[in-house]
Amino acid sequence: MRKILPSITTVPGSFWKKKLKNTSLKEVAVFPTFLEERKEFYDLLEKSKVKSIPFVHLRGDMELWELDYFVQKYQTEIFNIHSKDQHPILNDFSKYKNIIYIENHKYLSEKEINNFAGICLDLSHLEESRLLNKKKYQANKKILKKYKIGCNHISAIKKNLEKATHFLNDLSELDYLKKYPSCYFSNFIALEFKNSLEEQLKIKKYLEKII
Repeated sequence: MRKILPSITTVPGSFWKKKLKNTSLKEVAVFPTFLEERKEFYDLLEKSKVKSIPFVHLRGDMELWELDYFVQKYQTEIFNIHSKDQHPILNDFSKYKNIIYIENHKYLSEKEINNFAGICLDLSHLEESRLLNKKKYQANKKILKKYKIGCNHISAIKKNLEKATHFLNDLSELDYLKKYPSCYFSNFIALEFKNSLEEQLKIKKYLEKII
């Protein structure tokens, strides 16, 4: 069963503290990727109504206990992480390598993918490369045919800028997704937006109609 998950991101302007304190949602994805110190995030998470976190975006400097924490307390099923060429992976995550997927932020490395479970396909990054970097787009498309797509991130594409963004102004900024085949969409889709969780629920409903 496909899960399209509203997300709590930690990029500047995401108001993650307010979201954790006020949300009534019991299931979300989380992106603690902008937090070097995560104790406050975890403390607020435990005080929130969130009971299930199927999908977590890891940082390369996380410690193994943090992955254990998500799996044991929030039944996390899927992790993704950036390529080590973009952000060094400082600790040994091999315990969970079968549920960690490499994100396609830059060129995908087959050698690195082979050390983990497969690919976290960020559709907005793929569309951005289609529009702005054909060589990168074609190279990544070849790799996508060879490896499992275990999870997705979805953000908006601004039509006037042909650029991915984590804030959506209009649902039509998701229509680029219609051009991609169903095999590009996994059972775990995280909405990577700064928008409020209420707005993300509207985004979720729209996505359920078009993908």
